[in-house]
Amino acid sequence: MTTPPTVPTVSYYRRTLLLLTACWLCCTTPLLAQQATTVISGRVTEAATGKPLSGADVFVQSSSIGTTTDARGYYKLPPLPAGTYVIAVFYEGLRSAATPLEATAPALTLDVALQPLEETLQTITVERKSDAQGGIARLQAVEGMAIYEAKKSEVILIDALTANLATNNSRQIYSKVPGLNIWESDGAGLQLGIGGRGLSPNRTSNFNTRQNGYDISADALGYPESYYTPPVEGVEKIQLVRGAASLQYGTQFGGMLNFVMKKGPEDKPFEFISRQTGGSFGLFNSFNSLGGTKGKVNYYGFYQYKRGDGYRPNSGFDVHTAFADLNMQLTEKFFLCLEYTHMNYLAQQPGGLTDEQFARDPRQSIRDRNWFKVNWNLMAVLMEYKFSPRSKLEMKNFGLVAGRDALGDLDRIDRDPNPALPRRLISDQFRNIGSELRLLQHYTTGAQPAVLVTGVRVYRGTTFKQQGAAFANREPDFRFLKSDSLASDHRFPNRNVALFAENIFNISSRLSLTPGIRYEWISTRGEGYYQVQRSARDEWGLPYPVTETMPDTLQRNRSVLLAGLGLSYKLHPNAELYGNISQNFRAVNFTDLRVLNENYLVDPNIRDEKGYSADLGIRGGTARIQYDASLFYLNYERKIGFNSERIDGIFKRVRRNLSDASIIGIETFAETDLMQWLQAKPTFSLRPFVNLALIRGRYNRSQESAYSGNRIELVPDMNLKTGLQFKREGLSLSWQYSYMGKQFTDATNTEGVVSNAIIGPIPAYQIMDLSGSYEIGRHLKLEGGINNLLNAMYFTRRAEGYPGPGIIPSDGRNFYLTIEFKY
Repeated sequence: MTTPPTVPTVSYYRRTLLLLTACWLCCTTPLLAQQATTVISGRVTEAATGKPLSGADVFVQSSSIGTTTDARGYYKLPPLPAGTYVIAVFYEGLRSAATPLEATAPALTLDVALQPLEETLQTITVERKSDAQGGIARLQAVEGMAIYEAKKSEVILIDALTANLATNNSRQIYSKVPGLNIWESDGAGLQLGIGGRGLSPNRTSNFNTRQNGYDISADALGYPESYYTPPVEGVEKIQLVRGAASLQYGTQFGGMLNFVMKKGPEDKPFEFISRQTGGSFGLFNSFNSLGGTKGKVNYYGFYQYKRGDGYRPNSGFDVHTAFADLNMQLTEKFFLCLEYTHMNYLAQQPGGLTDEQFARDPRQSIRDRNWFKVNWNLMAVLMEYKFSPRSKLEMKNFGLVAGRDALGDLDRIDRDPNPALPRRLISDQFRNIGSELRLLQHYTTGAQPAVLVTGVRVYRGTTFKQQGAAFANREPDFRFLKSDSLASDHRFPNRNVALFAENIFNISSRLSLTPGIRYEWISTRGEGYYQVQRSARDEWGLPYPVTETMPDTLQRNRSVLLAGLGLSYKLHPNAELYGNISQNFRAVNFTDLRVLNENYLVDPNIRDEKGYSADLGIRGGTARIQYDASLFYLNYERKIGFNSERIDGIFKRVRRNLSDASIIGIETFAETDLMQWLQAKPTFSLRPFVNLALIRGRYNRSQESAYSGNRIELVPDMNLKTGLQFKREGLSLSWQYSYMGKQFTDATNTEGVVSNAIIGPIPAYQIMDLSGSYEIGRHLKLEGGINNLLNAMYFTRRAEGYPGPGIIPSDGRNFYLTIEFKY
């Protein structure tokens, strides 16, 4: 008898992690000892009078390192490793100054004379060209009103990408972010579906999703799904922060995803950009924007219209999106921004397929009565007040008025639909409002600078959910047959108050500790009714069906306290060791409990998830190379997931607390410019990159359950993206290869074919993409490409409800062509 292979346990991986860490530190310690340092000192005076300035703030730009001048105007910065820095000086009432400086000698003197505010000085702009060319960067230790020291972070720079922006092609846009699992529910980019580190990509619900720093999901606590995705043609950059983001942005396991929208150009009063795109399957996309700066006002807005027929029959769509913001620097200290976003779309959904149908023809559709409609309205008022160069206050006020309607057949996909039967309509309306107040304070502890961010968040959201029978036609007719007698009708009010604080303590110029804490009070309720069908007997004892209306009230209040700690060690200016550990929590959504679906059930006793996440990594970069390699560990208690059970002779997915679980993995990214190594002054760039994540997710063997030792669903063991980008003057070409390992869709790890296709494996798949762009002068640009170059037939998800149920095939080979005009 063959002995089965031994499966490594979680303790084995913990021991391996400790061993790797010890080896790593042993290897890097000799390097640390060799690092030279520079002490920068000097005097700050007023240019007009020569008078010394006491209390002026002197900082190393894009860091938490700084000090203040004494009574005679003198300052002395902590020792800095050799490298290039920008020294910034601030004094209230005078023009700030920023001076680039090469720290090569043991001691340097920099005297600064500050000019009056009335004088116009040359602006000094410092840009990391390696980041801009590659399209990926990292968040600074302190950026805006937030602390990112020691956190796993990525910044995607949209203008530097060569990709299909018209369809928000996530496979290309997020190609340099390790460990992301991407669902491709439609080929037009209507909804973003990404998950990281083994978390479900379903409408990006495991990320706290934001736009310019405020929430854009349906309900951050009660229904954290994103039906609105900002068009990346109007986005400047995308910021991602992993699990440690829970301390500043909420309790979720996934982290924070923030879309930073473009602003109008600061050097001209008016700029108009028009991008027109055509492509396969009837795709047409028109994106038009206006922006500029006049005096103290900067403005920007865009309108996008997109339509298409879709890869499969019955998958057409029609989308309208508009965005406008007004930025006003009312005084030197007070900044005000007003924003409004509107998006609406109507999409027909072709439904899912069984495994047999997919193998025979992945382009077929056997459902023609399914529709999806979304109407999204976001409003925000953003304010910032600068008490001094070292102290700022920010308030973000935001609100959402939105709705989504899902209409069609949700019956088993292996049964022929009856066109005479009523369809099912699920209608959701979302109303929420929130405010987040943050205070950023620079100060010193002894000789070392420190930074504190503290804040409070108040949030109120209400979801109205109705389900019932709708008219039995093929049109997008979003009306109930009997509005006074629905299958269910609920109101879900949610309340949340949170207090949080994080602080960077610089132990030395190289070593920093960043502790943080967050307190959450969460109240979720449900009020309404649902109908049940039961059998009764008449006076002759014969059975007949009876519909009974059941009142339904749910309520759950909880207080959650989270803590975390980050550590950063600067090996030298271009390399950093970082690590963090943070607690996580995810509240149960009552909206899940009251969805009526033939294909899955929800355990009424489902409870909140909790656990923690940890990172340990090294990252850095120069003009030649960028890299980030890290180990991560996620611990779950009461992990929520799907298992498969045979109920009344039919396999169904059941959503419940399955077991404690853990996910451990390695995430690596590296990108280099080959020509920087080969030529002193290269005339073009040739940048290969590789992004590899190896992940192991298992339900704990220590617990006696049906899932002990099973693989966690939606955790591919290998996630690889690699590519090559060529740039010369106005020409850019990009080739990309993606590989995703096999995944399971239920905790039972079902291998065989199930007739309704909502459970089963997602086989490994691989795809290639090719894109290019060419700038003709200053006003014209051409873009084009082929996605899924080799026409792979694959799928990324099995849906239990909309847009399925069943296998949702991804798009085959398709092309696009964009013409951009800038005036």
